[in-house]
Amino acid sequence: MEQRALYIAAYDVRDPKRLRAALHVLKAYSTGGQKSVFECFLSGAERRRLLSEISAVLEAADSFLMVRLDPRSKVITLGVAVPPEDPPFYYVG
Repeated sequence: MEQRALYIAAYDVRDPKRLRAALHVLKAYSTGGQKSVFECFLSGAERRRLLSEISAVLEAADSFLMVRLDPRSKVITLGVAVPPEDPPFYYVG
């Protein structure tokens, strides 16, 4: 099985309809997050699918950012935050 990498994906969408559609796309690939920032453990194929799906939703006035985090870096959390964890399986539906 292909190893997954941790990404942080964030968006700023101006239209409420596209905003809901972007949220729907990101929630299908994320393990956590809030508002418009999500933690996503993705394989190469999943990353390509996510980028394809979000590209179909967004327009030129919107913004999308996805950053791969260095797996050697330590995750620091504050408050009630829980460190991101790659679960043994995902339900996509």
